[in-house]
Amino acid sequence: PTAAAPFARAMSAAPRANDQDHDMVHFKMSANTHPLGVEKMHTKIDNFWEHPMSYPVWSDQELHSVEKTHRVPQDINDHIALSAVKFARWAFDTATLFKRGPLTENKVLNRAIFLETVAGVPGMTAGMLRHLRSLRRLERDNGWIHTLLEEAENERMHLLTFLTMRSPGPVFRGAVVVTQGLFMNLFFVAYLVRPAVCHRFVGYLEEEAVKTYTDIVAAIDSGALEQWKTQPAPPIAVKYWHLK
Repeated sequence: PTAAAPFARAMSAAPRANDQDHDMVHFKMSANTHPLGVEKMHTKIDNFWEHPMSYPVWSDQELHSVEKTHRVPQDINDHIALSAVKFARWAFDTATLFKRGPLTENKVLNRAIFLETVAGVPGMTAGMLRHLRSLRRLERDNGWIHTLLEEAENERMHLLTFLTMRSPGPVFRGAVVVTQGLFMNLFFVAYLVRPAVCHRFVGYLEEEAVKTYTDIVAAIDSGALEQWKTQPAPPIAVKYWHLK
């Protein structure tokens, strides 16, 4: 009790402008006052913000060398994973009428936003399960946990970028909630039973992502999405991916 008293007094005296400010007071990189008077990093550098997770920054040469590829299924795991991805894409295209009519900005944003809400699930789920296994077995995971969590965060940053361009309505948000509830639990169980299928599923899912974004770039170049040729990238994307 004696040791906790200064902390309790500091908490009671700390300013609480709103719940968001209060939730962030203990983070070194937040802009509010720490209840124990700890110096914040933003006081040293004006407008300082750096993403707390490491991530790769790709060169122009690497970006322009990306091509659509496909791994031909080699075994039963591959066939199961590919079938699952094909079904998911068919279901989305059918439900949203994506291939009906001309390509529009709303179609692209709806597809990208929904895709990223799904793509951010496998890395977090697999990372969590491997983290628990590492704790259970009292052994290292040799980098897999961090890699998977980094991938999940990268997908979430894609989502946050697209959300600066469009705010989905209640029906779309409801579909995201239902899809996440189903997919998260299915992927969780599948990773416990056959992690190889899950990793191959993500591989085929990324193939679809490359197709989607390559087609978007082609649509911008061809004029189908003319407005995006001159539209600046959102600040969150510029900062996260170190864009020029």
